[in-house]
Amino acid sequence: MSSSWYKNGFVYLLILIAVVALFANFFSSGDSPSRVSIQKVAEQVKSGQVEKVSISPDGRLLVTLREGGSRKLVSRTGQGSDFLETMKNLGVTQEQINRIGEIIYEDPSPWADWLALLINYVPFLIIFGLLMLFMVRQAQSGNNQALSFGKSRARMFAGDKPTVTFDDVAGVEEAKHELQEVVEFLREPERFTALGARIPKGVLLVGAPGTGKTLLARAVAGEAGVPFFSISGSEFVEMFVGVGASRVRDLFDQAKRNSPCIVFVDEIDAVGRHRGAGLGGSHDEREQTLNQILVEMDGFDTDAKVIVLAATNRPDILDPALLRPGRFDRRVVLDRPDMNGRKAILEVHVRGKPLAPDVDLMALARQTPGFSGADIANVVNEAAILAARNGQKAIGMAHLQEAVERVIAGPERRSRLIRDEEKKIIAYHEAGHALVHASLPEANPPNKVSIIARGMALGYTLAPPQDDRYLQSRAKLEAEITGMLAGRAAEELVFGDVTTGASDDLERATKMARVMVTQYGMSDKLGPRTFGQKEELIFLGREISEQRDYSEKVAQEIDQEIRDIILRSYNRAMDILRAKRQKLEALATRLMERETLEGAELEALVA
Repeated sequence: MSSSWYKNGFVYLLILIAVVALFANFFSSGDSPSRVSIQKVAEQVKSGQVEKVSISPDGRLLVTLREGGSRKLVSRTGQGSDFLETMKNLGVTQEQINRIGEIIYEDPSPWADWLALLINYVPFLIIFGLLMLFMVRQAQSGNNQALSFGKSRARMFAGDKPTVTFDDVAGVEEAKHELQEVVEFLREPERFTALGARIPKGVLLVGAPGTGKTLLARAVAGEAGVPFFSISGSEFVEMFVGVGASRVRDLFDQAKRNSPCIVFVDEIDAVGRHRGAGLGGSHDEREQTLNQILVEMDGFDTDAKVIVLAATNRPDILDPALLRPGRFDRRVVLDRPDMNGRKAILEVHVRGKPLAPDVDLMALARQTPGFSGADIANVVNEAAILAARNGQKAIGMAHLQEAVERVIAGPERRSRLIRDEEKKIIAYHEAGHALVHASLPEANPPNKVSIIARGMALGYTLAPPQDDRYLQSRAKLEAEITGMLAGRAAEELVFGDVTTGASDDLERATKMARVMVTQYGMSDKLGPRTFGQKEELIFLGREISEQRDYSEKVAQEIDQEIRDIILRSYNRAMDILRAKRQKLEALATRLMERETLEGAELEALVA
């Protein structure tokens, strides 16, 4: 049997002995002598009822009576007092004393008091000691981390069984190429050290949420085949002072023992924010943690082959000491994928899934501009769920397109009851959007129009760009504003009144016009300059205000320019709808009949 079994058996034996001794002590106390006064003992001696008297050195009396069997009484004469003298002082004659059967004077024993103490208190001491033993063992166990606050919470992956490789990552070819060198250095460090190259200390992965930063770090670990420590930035900081720095030390100690290895810190901005923000004082726990990270990454002990990968979507709030060469030597930017990247990501996520013959991944990539890798993964998953819900054996193009719309606008709400008058207004509103978008060469042509409620929208018009654009011209932006305002213009043209349905369109159009004037310098009157300086609180990492670096007169001119752009676009949309009133009527009528128009039918109606 194992030694732990013997150890536990010994503990259980001690518990049994303590319980038995405790119960024996309680039960024996039930037959203990009755305590009486010395006067009562004197009366018992006078009446001749006393058979035996035992006198201890401290004056304690144990009196045994003739009547009642072995009934005993306990009394005390007082320290240094003689029993016979005490009895005579209480009126007991010598003749009455002689009638006592036996008077015993006990010899003084140095162990008697200790023996009594042991008999009375040992069971309680044993139980108390066992309770303390169990508490200490419980505190040191893995389930209760009361004594392990300073231990690192990082999860370690051996690296010999990779679950993610570079083949599972698509759409970020430049980032993969940058990290491929890190993998080669971990595999063959001699090839680089022979030329005097040193291992990069850290690689910072920067990108919007969902672009694949964590996935790419896992792929690096899988390709390198080395131990991989993964931890979140928020797991360093606790409510106790000094815990974060202790966990950083423990993490890097583990990493050095397993070098060469990779340490991945996700969301490093949780502990790497700019120091000296004015909140928390100079001894802020987060700053202590950051200081320890700085020392571990580029301190005196720099021989260990430990590469730190970190991910964040807010590099602007990180401390400059963390971003300097020697700590994070490389900054790898992961942008949202372009059309070819989206197609490659789709191919990764549909791998192993049954697809119908009509699925066109390039057409789907064209319909998903601005989607991140996580969004595309969600589209494929939603399409698989829809196919399973409909009892299909394969994922079709209709399922994927429906999934795209669910990700953009939310699920359909066919159960919403809309009056015929409101349905007609919605139809003309969406028809105005589609017709104006199709009439402007700078705008994106409409792809689908629907008056079925989806998410928070009562209807929607999808007009995705035909290709990826990284520069937006002034004509392009004004055409987009014109298309946004076309729904309200159609309502005013047909019904002579406007509704609240265009509130979101007005908000987006106003915001775009303001950006054109204040940031892009697209105003003939104000000229090519920017207006306003945005202030950010580093500790909070968000924009809190905008400082006005212009006068009230310029502010009025900015408002006037924004108003001119919106009115000019609105009048342009109204002119287009007046000129194509018949097409507007036909499109709205067909839309009320079919509720959804797309493809060749929509192109024929707006051509």
